[in-house]
Amino acid sequence: MKRNACYVLVIFLTSALYSAQLFADIKLPAIFCDNMVMQQQTNAAIWGKASENSSVKVTTSWNNKSYKTRASADGSWKLKVATPKAGGPYEVIISDGKPFILRNVLIGEVWVCSGQSNMEMPMKGYRNQPVLGSLDAIALSTNPNIRLFTVKKATSLDPLDDFTGNWSLCEPENVAEFSATAYYFGLMLNKVLKVPIGLINTSWGGTRIEPWISESGCKNFDWVKLPEKKPVENLSPQTPTVLFNAMINPIVGYGIRGAIWYQGESNKNEPKEYQKLMPGLIQNWRSLWGIGEFPFYYMQIAPFDYGPGGLSSAYLREAQLKASTAIPNIGMACIMDIGEKDIIHPKHKETGSNRLAMLALEGTYGIKGITGQSPVLKEMNIDGEVVKLTFDHAPNGITSFGEKISCFEVAGANKRFFPAEANITGAGITLFSPQVSKPVAVRYAFQDFVVGNLFSTEGLPVSSFRTDEWEPTKQ
Repeated sequence: MKRNACYVLVIFLTSALYSAQLFADIKLPAIFCDNMVMQQQTNAAIWGKASENSSVKVTTSWNNKSYKTRASADGSWKLKVATPKAGGPYEVIISDGKPFILRNVLIGEVWVCSGQSNMEMPMKGYRNQPVLGSLDAIALSTNPNIRLFTVKKATSLDPLDDFTGNWSLCEPENVAEFSATAYYFGLMLNKVLKVPIGLINTSWGGTRIEPWISESGCKNFDWVKLPEKKPVENLSPQTPTVLFNAMINPIVGYGIRGAIWYQGESNKNEPKEYQKLMPGLIQNWRSLWGIGEFPFYYMQIAPFDYGPGGLSSAYLREAQLKASTAIPNIGMACIMDIGEKDIIHPKHKETGSNRLAMLALEGTYGIKGITGQSPVLKEMNIDGEVVKLTFDHAPNGITSFGEKISCFEVAGANKRFFPAEANITGAGITLFSPQVSKPVAVRYAFQDFVVGNLFSTEGLPVSSFRTDEWEPTKQ
């Protein structure tokens, strides 16, 4: 009798083990979970793990269509599903015999939001550093058509398949902890486009740009030293590739519309390199995502008093300005007017974010009647002691909104700059300095900290700029 009981038990356990292998739970990366947003009107990739060599079926409730693929020997699988116009909520059912259901899924516009502390800065602000107007904004933030995802900080010497995070509802408790720059950007898109918005915040304060570029991307820059692939305790987030590996690679291929970026302070002493690294990062991400030249918009760093030593941050702002025309489908939002002398995190986050959103609304979504581009110098002409400047992206002219323009300097061949009197004309700006009888170069707002007060009539500030190419000197 005991022998029969043992035999039955063995048969039962063997059967249970076989069934568990046959109908193993589907495992998905963190980016695929309840409340997620999928990019509309595209072939959106979904991937994960299942039983080895099993048949995986994905069914989407918006069209009741099923898609099938077969898992590999290690259980990996990936397929693409056709997404409709924006809407929802929907369900996505994934099964290798046992169904796994993703609920409350929206279809809309998805943006990756990355960079350092000014992207990371939450709506509630940092200690003793506020986000202006955040209390009211947080209180009014409940919105079923915005979803938030924050990637937990991590580093890795090798590309990872997953990270920690989840899609959260847009409610005061979650919004208070979410990136202010990303939230205000998404809110403006949602108001104008009237579609669901998904925001993926993957940022780390104080980091340089090199850690956010993959190994293949870093190899394009011979001055970037790649790390050795050996175990390291407390791997620094400043190490090239390690943030890409841990915080970007797990979502490479996820359906997105584009990306926004807010970083540069930590690279301020290498402007020439940054001018190449910024478009290099964009091209790197685009090549790996494989969805073409998706839009990429970034914030120019704000003026701030970095103190003595090092280069003026004006050179880094210049590098960002030059990078903005280096490759197609990118743009830069300028915030020369909202920097703070002693706080590197400007409190006017909504102002800057709305300028990023205007770039997207005009450049990506084709909204007529608006502009996101700040005026940029078009031409300089010298007439005796007078310098005349004209500007692109200022079809209705420029303005100082009634203030005296005090940020221009001119220099002669001796490279000594003196303040210049500036006047707005129908064509642009005229400059004159009694100390410079034969001007050869002009600089505008070209200091560490300065409050720029030259704008387009739409209220978009002119970036700091210079007409010379003289070698920079340390402060």
